[in-house]
Amino acid sequence: MKLAIVHDYLNQYGGAERVIEVLHKIFPKAHIFTSIYIPKNLPETFKNMEIHTSFMQKLPFIDKHFKKYLFLYPIAIESFNFNKYDVVLSSSTAFAKGIKKSDKTCHICYCNTPMRFVWDYDNYVKRENINKIFLKFLPPFINKLKKWDLITLNRVDYFIANSYNIKNRIKKLYNRDSKVIYPSIDINKFKISQKRGDYFLIVSRLNSYKRIDLVINVFNELNLKLKIVGDGPHKKELLGLAKSEKIEFLGKIYDEDLYKLYSECKALIFPGSEDFGLTPIEAQASGRPVIAFKGGGALETILEEKTGIFFEEQSVQSLKSAIKRFLEIENRFNPLKIREHALKFDELIFKNSIVNFINEKSNDYFNKSRIIR
Repeated sequence: MKLAIVHDYLNQYGGAERVIEVLHKIFPKAHIFTSIYIPKNLPETFKNMEIHTSFMQKLPFIDKHFKKYLFLYPIAIESFNFNKYDVVLSSSTAFAKGIKKSDKTCHICYCNTPMRFVWDYDNYVKRENINKIFLKFLPPFINKLKKWDLITLNRVDYFIANSYNIKNRIKKLYNRDSKVIYPSIDINKFKISQKRGDYFLIVSRLNSYKRIDLVINVFNELNLKLKIVGDGPHKKELLGLAKSEKIEFLGKIYDEDLYKLYSECKALIFPGSEDFGLTPIEAQASGRPVIAFKGGGALETILEEKTGIFFEEQSVQSLKSAIKRFLEIENRFNPLKIREHALKFDELIFKNSIVNFINEKSNDYFNKSRIIR
């Protein structure tokens, strides 16, 4: 079986790109197709992949101004030819699900989320610092993109959702059924430490919708340490917001240094409403609890007062109250029990589930094709 993997764009490193890393482990000979690829923004593991890019790769300043080329991504994704592949596995947060293919190819979409900036447009533009002139021309194109997103639905033969949160969204927006297969982490990389630090931790891309600003505002008021791991377009804004000397920006950190930060923190803070979210699982695999906003994928990965606690509103007062409550019950959290909960998200489970699903559905697809012919 010849299989190709398609991803929207490889220009930043987050949960969706980590899914690509694991898919490449499962299918090391698979060709990977994407609109653009910026190696400097991704770990070394991506250099071992056979990555094919679109015409967008040669566009001027594409690494810094990739959002301004929004109208070209559908064209780029549709430009690839998959006639020689039996199965195409798209990993989609926006455009990858729109690939063109013949009836001789089975298309399985691993959906991280339907297009957030299309289906949740009002909330998206509130949080993003979009040029006012550009913003005037954006709504008509967003409407066209919404139509394109719906028209291309029939190009997907089978959907996989990364959570029940996304499964429900796929059903609501697309009226399509999907199989839930949770993203994963390599549990063996994370260890419980006997040493405990005096800091809270954030591990995140520094994007507006991640709500790191909320955490900084709270820690400006509290006399507590906060370490922030990650980089992104809102770093400058967040640096300006941080007034407390106890708030520390560490930038990009990978591997052993990151694992150590997880294992020794008091708790991870997860303030956004995410489609799923891998960092709470990584913290729990390290035996550490999570303080999370009560919404999105966090509801599927965190157990209240067993592996973490929730705060009800994305407000300073709500988060501040949750942190104070956590400090009162901090000693009740059992690192071994927390790690045990994280085992259900191990990479091996993901790998087996993906392989079984592809084998089952591709067989169904080609058997139906033979009957129709």
